[in-house]
Amino acid sequence: MRVEPTEGQDDTARKILDAAFVVHKELGCGLLESVYEVCLFDLLTTWNMKVEKQRPFPVAFMGKTLDTGFRADLVVNNNVIVEIKSVDKLIPIHEAQMMTYLRLSGINLGLLLNFNVPLMKQGIKRMVMSQSRGDLGVRGV
Repeated sequence: MRVEPTEGQDDTARKILDAAFVVHKELGCGLLESVYEVCLFDLLTTWNMKVEKQRPFPVAFMGKTLDTGFRADLVVNNNVIVEIKSVDKLIPIHEAQMMTYLRLSGINLGLLLNFNVPLMKQGIKRMVMSQSRGDLGVRGV
């Protein structure tokens, strides 16, 4: 059973996308992911959103909680994960990475943003994961 994002999550996602369009329009493509991350973080916090950079996600393994190095680029309002890329094209491993973050965090909505595209709308993948089975729904925007 797929659990649709809440109204609050959808509102957060819209604001993130608005910010991504602003950043992409201002900077264009071809920069490092870290540049887009810093600029997106700055803009979202200016818009009074709660944003965490490089949030770690530990893994439960054999009764222990281990720091595995999984770090989401941004977590916004504690309900949407943002993974930033600057690559020729998104490939399945990028989606698998987001699925892992969603599963580990318990957050069911993620945005995979590739800034290395001529038009920002070409670099957006909205990903929703079921809370019950871990199924992943991927939609381009």
